[in-house]
Amino acid sequence: SATTGSWSTAKLSNIIKNPIYVKADNAIYEYYTKRNANIMSGINQFDGVHGIQTYGKSKHTADDMSDIKIVVMPHEGIINSDLWLKCQKKIEKNKKASDMMIGKWVKCDSCKEIIYKEELHNNFSVCPNCGKHFRLSARRRIKQIIDEGTFEELDQDMQTSNLLKFDGYKEKIQTLQEKTKIKEAIQTGTGNINGIKVAIGVMDSNFMMGSMGSVVGEKITRLVEKAIEERLPVIVFCVSGGARMQEGIISLMQMAKTSAAIAKLDEAGLLYISVLTDPTTGGVTASFASLGDIILAEPGALIGFAGPRVIEQTIKQKLPDGFQSSEFLLEHGFIDKIVERKDMKRTIV
Repeated sequence: SATTGSWSTAKLSNIIKNPIYVKADNAIYEYYTKRNANIMSGINQFDGVHGIQTYGKSKHTADDMSDIKIVVMPHEGIINSDLWLKCQKKIEKNKKASDMMIGKWVKCDSCKEIIYKEELHNNFSVCPNCGKHFRLSARRRIKQIIDEGTFEELDQDMQTSNLLKFDGYKEKIQTLQEKTKIKEAIQTGTGNINGIKVAIGVMDSNFMMGSMGSVVGEKITRLVEKAIEERLPVIVFCVSGGARMQEGIISLMQMAKTSAAIAKLDEAGLLYISVLTDPTTGGVTASFASLGDIILAEPGALIGFAGPRVIEQTIKQKLPDGFQSSEFLLEHGFIDKIVERKDMKRTIV
């Protein structure tokens, strides 16, 4: 606690390693280092001024910190007891964050909750607080869906070429390959799902937002041809921003090529399941993503062709709220079922 007395200010940033919280005269006082500041980001009432107030001393410096019994930072307003309790709960909930390495936490865009990454991954990359489905890498998706040790990748060495000589495209591809450790925006292969062999393609938004270029179209086409040859069902997990602009007309040609491949699969009497995840847009939506015998989607996925602003400007009408969500599309018959990630493997089987 603190009592009435004279206060003086000292600039002592990063001296104290842990924050100290004191309630006095119905106000909350706080000091924290820059390292700790992000922990308190959810409590807007703390203003983060980089000075501290000390009781009973004057003109303190870093050399005489040992004499200070109370180190606090006054908040500029009066805080009620409910807010004090809320702050205490927030501090208690996140107190272990200061002991964790940077990069171990992620913030949910939907509910704004701070989640430990390991906890998120153990929950199928779904927010345990609000149920938001985070985007998955192709590797993690395959690990969730395919039986362990059964996945055999196809065409893993297929590389993108800059046929149109688009400035900077080759360098961008090389940078992304080094950063993501994958070579393109889709991984294809065969594997078992609960013992049933399937041909599977999984797009990856970490690589140019899953955009479809010549390699993506070719790998999907070869996957379908492999499935026809071995009489396998095909499953494709879609996530994409659409056709890849750096490849121009070559990218747009992949829409026709993949659609023709799916038509051959249908003629062969084989099953094709398309799973739409967040986001599935543009040329991917307009081609193989929409051609499934069964079309599934994850909750809350953005699914559409053009953005809502472009559509509104074209048709001169106001669009309904959420019209490009998986829930809206289920209601209007575009997809067959919304499946939570934890149930996806069982549902597909």
